[in-house]
Amino acid sequence: MKEVLIATNNPGKAREFEALFHSKGYDIKTLKDFPEVPEIAETGTTFRENALIKASTLSKILNKMVLADDSGLKVEALNGEPGVYSARYAGLQKDDQANNDKLLRNLKGIPLTQRTAHFHCTLALVAPGKEDLVVFGEVPGVILEEPRGKNGFGYDPLFYVPELGQTMGEMSQEEKNKISHRAAALQKLEEQWEDWIKNE
Repeated sequence: MKEVLIATNNPGKAREFEALFHSKGYDIKTLKDFPEVPEIAETGTTFRENALIKASTLSKILNKMVLADDSGLKVEALNGEPGVYSARYAGLQKDDQANNDKLLRNLKGIPLTQRTAHFHCTLALVAPGKEDLVVFGEVPGVILEEPRGKNGFGYDPLFYVPELGQTMGEMSQEEKNKISHRAAALQKLEEQWEDWIKNE
C-alpha cells in the first residue's frame, strides 16, 4: 500500500487526515514511525513557510509523500498575533495556560466587538518529483474575556464561534472537527487532490 507521512507525533491529529488518504489508497504514518528523524526547526515567519519547511525537509530525508501543517490563532486587534508563535506565545513551548493568560492580558480593555480572530491552518503536501501543494483554511470567531469549556486544547476555551453559540472548548471533538480550520483546509486539499496527483 502507498504511504503518506503526516508530520506529527500526535495520533489524534493524524486521524483527522486518515479518512481522506485511505479513500485514495494511502496508508498513514506519523513521526512516531520514524524515531531516527531529527526534529525540524520551524524557522519561517509565516504558516506557509513553516508547513513547507517541515514537509519538504522530511520528504527529502525519507523520499516519501509528506503532509505537514502549521496552525495558529490570529487576533485582529493584536495585528495578527500570536500567529506562527501561537504554541510558544508566552515563551514556553506548549504551555496553554500561560499562552491564554498572555492573550487575555494583551486584550485587556478591548471591547468584545473588537476581539475578532481567526484560527488558521496551512497544509503543505510534498512528494518526490511533484510540485508542492499548499492550501489553507480558517474559522472566524471572537476571543472571550474568560475561558469557557474544558474540551480541546490551546486557545479553544477562549475562542467563541458566534454562529454556533459556543467556544471551541465547549464543543465535542466531532462538532469541532466539522467546522475547524483544519477541516476547512482538508476540504480544499481534497478538492485539489485529483489534479495534483495526476500532474508529474
